[in-house]
Amino acid sequence: MILTGIGDEAGASIDSQIKATKELGWKYIEMRAVEVPGFPKANLHDIPEPAFDMLVDKLTKAELGVYCFGSAIMNWAKKVEDPFDITLGEVKRAIPRMQKLKTKFIRIMSYKPKEAEEKTPAVVFERVREVTNMFLDAGIQSVHENCMNYGGMSSQHALEMLEKCPGLKWVFDTANPIFNADRKGPKPWAKQDPWEFWTQVRDHTAHIHIKDATWVSAKNDADYNWPGEGKGRVRDILKDAFARGYDAGISIEPHMVVVFHDAHVKAASEDATRENYVEYGRRLEKMIKEIKAELGQKV
Repeated sequence: MILTGIGDEAGASIDSQIKATKELGWKYIEMRAVEVPGFPKANLHDIPEPAFDMLVDKLTKAELGVYCFGSAIMNWAKKVEDPFDITLGEVKRAIPRMQKLKTKFIRIMSYKPKEAEEKTPAVVFERVREVTNMFLDAGIQSVHENCMNYGGMSSQHALEMLEKCPGLKWVFDTANPIFNADRKGPKPWAKQDPWEFWTQVRDHTAHIHIKDATWVSAKNDADYNWPGEGKGRVRDILKDAFARGYDAGISIEPHMVVVFHDAHVKAASEDATRENYVEYGRRLEKMIKEIKAELGQKV
């Protein structure tokens, strides 16, 4: 089992991300967006080459690796109507950087569907299939996240994505079902059930994102919670995963101080962001220790 976390949830700067990881005693970061001294914050596949070289140097000196790359490839900010060259460019920039970092997993998505859509267009499968094959050819495993994308519209849509894109695997996010509509059901759509979604994709899951949340109808949005204190069934999902022999990556994505996809939510400070991240990691470690003890397993 590898414990890691999405770096920019610990702070924008690479220095803050490294500091938080070292405080936790972890060996890996899940790199997403990053700010390197002298360069603006951007996704790992978009920062300039000198910035990337500086990042590699800092990680090497800190003796840290990148377990997974949280790319922006086909994510919720992209539409399938966008030129495919945008996606291909991101893939082609990501591959050599991942190879240099010896990173074996890359998080991808499958574009943001329209508000009333309930069927995945054939072109989405074609694109995800091509991207998956490009990464596999480079020795890299792409993992699709259940989020605001076609593959995340329901557990049924996820299984269809996996079936039509051979070689693709899943990264399961425990809280994303809480704020996503279950588009396999009748309208008006209810929100997804994290446990139901997990049981459908667990056999295809190669990586897990831990965040927790509670849906608040009054504000039509979610509040984010400490792991195990929301409705994401975090403890139940981890217990089931461990009981079934799961021994791969588990990555924290607190969302409590800053929400990556919401520009209106800002962290109070880099220190506050990092402190929240470290506390989140420690609470997850405690939960894992308790679950392993219940199962009679070694941590």
